[in-house]
Amino acid sequence: MLNKNFYLILIISAVFGISFWIGFNVNLLPAEASINAPIYDELFKILFIIGLIIFIGMTIAVIYSLFKFRKRKDQYGDGIALEGNLTLEIVWTIIPSIIVLIIGLYSYNIYDRMGGMKELNHSHEMMTSNTEKIWAGISQASNNEVASNNLSVEVSAMQFAFLFNYPKGEFISGELHVPVDHKVSMKMESKDVIHAFWVPEFRIKQDIIPGQPTILNFTPTKVGKYPIICAELCGPYHGGMRASIIVEEESDYKDWFNKNTKTEVSL
Repeated sequence: MLNKNFYLILIISAVFGISFWIGFNVNLLPAEASINAPIYDELFKILFIIGLIIFIGMTIAVIYSLFKFRKRKDQYGDGIALEGNLTLEIVWTIIPSIIVLIIGLYSYNIYDRMGGMKELNHSHEMMTSNTEKIWAGISQASNNEVASNNLSVEVSAMQFAFLFNYPKGEFISGELHVPVDHKVSMKMESKDVIHAFWVPEFRIKQDIIPGQPTILNFTPTKVGKYPIICAELCGPYHGGMRASIIVEEESDYKDWFNKNTKTEVSL
């Protein structure tokens, strides 16, 4: 007859197998539309698998306990209290500590690969002032950089809208238009309270803080129209603070740019 250890190993293996299968085959995220999206998705997948292991494992343990330790018909008390299990205390302290440490180190690696630990691109036209301090933001991993001529845009956030200024064309737009496979460098400022620039398909989110300009660099990789969402509670109409980012082929972007610019410029 098979002993309890065999069944325990079998159950644990099944929990891990199911969790890994779901983690690698079920995609809960929106489409990937920037070079940083696949990098972020690696971390999400690992966290998703760990969460599934804990959820499925704890569910099985609870269901087992409901049947194994249920009150018997001839039982009138609460039974003998179980306490002082030093081995169990050590196990459920060490294992979560190791998991948290590994996730922390891996998260740091992901953030660094996305450009969070890299030096910001200071070539932006409005970053030349020696008296203005540029606060941190997401720079960008340069390995997959496609274009050398970066697009500079100034973002103004206010209750309850985003405005996009194109210094090269001297015009302001309510939509953010960018060419595909070109690095975009945005200097972002808030006119009132804290806002946040979030594009789920790009896997980027950056706070916009009053008096503290922040930088957000990204490279879109997929043509389409994507929502820009304020992810920081900024007032009673916070839920309606939305805009759109239009990723276009370079020729379409040039046509749009030249239609809106005050003077014809070469891109």
